Amino acid sequence: MQVARLVHPADFEGWRLQARRLAQRGVPPGNVAWVVGDEPAGLFDGEAVDAAAPVARPELMVPRDFPDLAAQVVCHRDPERLSLLYRLLLLLQREPHLLRVATDPDVHRAEAMARAVRRDMHKMTAFVRFREVRDADGREAYVAWFEPEHFIIERVSSFFVKRFSAMRWSILTPLRCLHWDGATLHVTDGATKADAPSEDAMEAYWLTYYANIFNPARLKIKAMKAEMPEKYWRNLPEAELIAPLIAGAGRRSDAMVATAPTQPPQRHLRQAQRQPGTMPWHGEVPQSWQEAAKAARDCTLCGLCQDATQTVFGEGPLDAPVMFVGEQPGDHEDLAGKPFVGPAGQVFDRALAEAGLERSRAYVTNAVKHFKFTVRGKRRIHEKPDAGEIQACRFWLGLERAFVRPKLVVALGASAVRALTGHAGSLASVRERALALDDGTRVMATVHPSYLLRLPDVASQARERERFIADLRRIGEAAPEMRLA
Repeated sequence: MQVARLVHPADFEGWRLQARRLAQRGVPPGNVAWVVGDEPAGLFDGEAVDAAAPVARPELMVPRDFPDLAAQVVCHRDPERLSLLYRLLLLLQREPHLLRVATDPDVHRAEAMARAVRRDMHKMTAFVRFREVRDADGREAYVAWFEPEHFIIERVSSFFVKRFSAMRWSILTPLRCLHWDGATLHVTDGATKADAPSEDAMEAYWLTYYANIFNPARLKIKAMKAEMPEKYWRNLPEAELIAPLIAGAGRRSDAMVATAPTQPPQRHLRQAQRQPGTMPWHGEVPQSWQEAAKAARDCTLCGLCQDATQTVFGEGPLDAPVMFVGEQPGDHEDLAGKPFVGPAGQVFDRALAEAGLERSRAYVTNAVKHFKFTVRGKRRIHEKPDAGEIQACRFWLGLERAFVRPKLVVALGASAVRALTGHAGSLASVRERALALDDGTRVMATVHPSYLLRLPDVASQARERERFIADLRRIGEAAPEMRLA
C-alpha cells in the first residue's frame, strides 16, 4: 500500500506530484491511500510516496484541460475526490480523449464536482461581508465570516487580495482562514463564528441603504432563493430585513402604482421641446458676445441639440489675439459646459505650456457646439460631425469671430478647417499653407490634440507631439501677446 499525503485538503500541487510518480510506477488506484495532514492512513501501514525519486518511465500525457479540472476537483469536499482523479489520470494514458465522453461515470462525476466548486467560489465572492474592528494597536481592520461548502479558500484568495488590497482583513471559515496584512497573505486553520464580530458602526447605515434600494416591483422570490440560498444569507447583515421586505412587497408595489410619477429633470424637458432647424431666438441677431452665448444655450439649428446635455460655447478674453477652433465638445465638455477640459484639453494645455504660450490669453471654441456621440454600453463614444452640422454651427462661429476679432485663427483638425474656410480636403493638404478668411484674418491649420491620443504607439505619439508643439511655437511668433511672461 502506497500512502500519498497532502499538506492540506486543497493541496493540488501535492496531489499532482505524487499522482505523477504513482502513475509512472504503474501503481493501481486500489493500492493508494490518499490522506490529508496528520490523518491516519487506515488499518494497514504503508510506504509513503517519494515524489522526488527518479523513474524510468516516460512523462505522462494528459489533455490540456485536465490540470484545471483536477485543480477544481481537489477542492471538493468528497473524500473520494483524490482517488477519482488518480483513476482518471491512469485512464487518460490509454484513452486520451476520455474527457470528451460526458457519459463516462468518472468524467461525469468529476465535472459535477468541478461545477459545485465553481459555484461555491462564486457564492463566496458575492456574499462575504466585512465588519470593521480594531486590533491590539487600535488600527483599523476588517473581519468577515463565511461558511463554504468546499475547500475553496486558497482558490478565491487572489480575488480578495486584488479587490481589497488597501485594507487589512481576515476571512474566517470553519475550514481554513485568510488573513491579509496589506502586503502578505496568510492561511490558518479554521475558526468558529464566535471568533467573528457580530456588528460594526457602519451596519446601521448599510441596512438603511439596503432597505431603500429594495424594489418590490422587481421581486422574484424563487430566483432570489436560487441565487442566494438560506445557508449564505443567514450570515449577511441584511438577512434580518429580507423577510419583512418580502412580506411588505405587495403593499409597497400598490403604493408605487398609486403615487403620481415624478417629473424628469428640467434638462430632459427642454430637450424634448426642441425642434431642430429653428432659430433659437426671435427678433434681432445678438449684438454682443454675452447675448450670443445666452442665445446659443437654446440652439436648435441642427438635430444634435436633442441628445447633447448642453451647448458648449467658446471661452476666453474677448480681446484675445488668437482664436483656437476645435471640432466639437467631447463627453467631459458636454457635461461641464466648457471647451477643452477633457483628455484632449489636457494634452492641449501641456503642449501650449511647452511651446511657451498662455492658454488664458487665447479664445478657445469649437466648430460644432453640441456633442455628437453614439452609446456603447454605458459610454458615449465621439462621432464625427457631418457637413450639415458643421454648416449649421458656422453661424455661431461667425458671431464669435466678429465679437473677438482675433488677428490669428488656428484650426485644430479638418472639421475646423472646413467650418472656417469651406475646404473639405485633408488636413495635410493645408497644414503648411498660408490661409486667410474673407476678411483677411490669417488662418493656421494643425492637428486636433485628440489625434495625439489616438496614435497607436509611443514613437508616433512622440514624433507627432513634437510637430504639434512646433506649430504652436509658430503661433507664438505670429502673436507674441500669447507668450508666457
